[in-house]
Amino acid sequence: MTRWSPKGGLLGLGDPPGPPPAQSPLVDPFGGRFNEGLPRPTDGLLDIPRARRWFRAIAWGVREDLYTFQQPLEAQSGPHVTRAGRRCIMLSSYDYLGLIGDPRIDEAATAAIARYGTGSGGVRLLTGSTALHAELEGAIADFLGVEAAIAFASGYMANQGVLSALLGAGDLVLVDAYAHRSIQDGCRLSGAEIESFAHNDMDELRRRLGARPRRRRTLIVAEGLYSMDGDICPLPDLVALKQEFGAFLMIDEAHSLGVLGPTGRGVTEHFALPATAVDVTTGSLSKAMPANGGFVAGRRDLVFYLQHGAGPFFFSAALCPAATAAATAAIQVLRAEPERLARQRANGTRLRAGLRALGFDTGRSDSPLVPVILESDERAYRAARDLLDEGVVASAVVFPAVARGAARLRLCATAAHSPEDIDAALDAFARIRPT
Repeated sequence: MTRWSPKGGLLGLGDPPGPPPAQSPLVDPFGGRFNEGLPRPTDGLLDIPRARRWFRAIAWGVREDLYTFQQPLEAQSGPHVTRAGRRCIMLSSYDYLGLIGDPRIDEAATAAIARYGTGSGGVRLLTGSTALHAELEGAIADFLGVEAAIAFASGYMANQGVLSALLGAGDLVLVDAYAHRSIQDGCRLSGAEIESFAHNDMDELRRRLGARPRRRRTLIVAEGLYSMDGDICPLPDLVALKQEFGAFLMIDEAHSLGVLGPTGRGVTEHFALPATAVDVTTGSLSKAMPANGGFVAGRRDLVFYLQHGAGPFFFSAALCPAATAAATAAIQVLRAEPERLARQRANGTRLRAGLRALGFDTGRSDSPLVPVILESDERAYRAARDLLDEGVVASAVVFPAVARGAARLRLCATAAHSPEDIDAALDAFARIRPT
C-alpha cells in the first residue's frame, strides 16, 4: 500500500522520488476498534455531531494507516526517542532547552519524592502547600522580575483561572485570534464580552479599543510566541495601545519563556521592556521547563486575590512535589547556562533555512518553533506518516487546532539537537518532497 497522494506526490505536484520507504509499524491505541467499523453509540451519550466527526476522522486515519497520534515512546523524550523499537529523531518536542533528562533536574525531582512523596494530599489553600511550592513561586517571580507568582497544576488551568477570576459581566476582553484554546475557554468562563482581533493586527485592535465606551474595563490578551506559527507578538505596540486607551494587558509566555530574550525571560526581555509593562503574565512549566504545571505572575495583590478567587487553584490538588522541584531546578539551570539559548536559536535558524531551501512553507516563523504548512489535513497526515518511516517524529496539526486549509507539521528545534540531527531531518524532508 502506498501512502502517497492519489494526485501524485505529497503535495499532489508530481511523483515521489523513487519508491516509498518500508513502513514503520504503528501502534493502534484503540485495540482494533476502528478496524471493525465506526463505533455506533446506542444510548445517545455520544450521538452528537462533534463525536460523529471525530469517529469518522479516526476511522479513516486508522484504515489508511495514517493515525500517528498517541504513539507510545519507550524511553524518555529528547533529541532522539525510541518508538516501536526504532531510534528516531524527535522534531516535535517542546523541550526547547534540551533539559529533559538533565541529571540535576532528575535529582531534584527524586529528592522531592523522597521527602514529600508523590502527591500533595490536598489543595493549596488547605493542606496541599509545601515549602517546594513557595520556593518555585519565588523563583518564577525573581526570574521574571515581578513581585509574586502563583503556580497551578497546568498552564491551561492558569489561563482559565486568572481570566475567569479577573473578568465578569460588563467587562470586555480583546483576544488575538490565534490565542490558545485555554485563553478562549477562560474568557468564555468569565462571562465577559469577547471580541477577537486579527492576528497581530494592531490597526484592528486600535479600532476596537476606540469603539468601546471609554470607561469600560478592558483586558487585551495575546501570546508572547504563538505555538502554531512560531511568530512573536508586537509587544511594544500592545503596551502603547493599552496605555493610550486605559486598558489592561495579559501575555501568555507559555512558549516564549526559555526561548525569547537574551537570558530566556520571554517576550518582555526580547523587546527590552520592563516586566511591569504587562499587567498579567501567564506561562507553562512543561515547555522549556521539563516539568508540569503553569503559573500567573505579576503584582503581589493580584497573586493574593488569585489564591482565594481562582477556581482551578482553590479546587484542584496542588502541583505534585516532583514537578514542583523539577521546575525550580530548571530555572536554576537556565540562569547558569544561557548558552543553551544560543544553541536552540542556531538550530531553529538551520531548520527554517533548510526547509525553505527545499521549497516548504514555514510561514511567519522567526523562532525555534517552525511550522511546515501543507494546507489540507490529508497532506499533513501523510507527511507525518512518511517522515515516521524515515525515522523522524513530526506532529501533524489539523482542524480544529488550526483553521481549515491551514494544516501543518509543527516542528521544534531544541538546544539538545546537534547540527547533524537537523541535517538528517532535512534529508528526510528532501526524500518525501515531491519532485
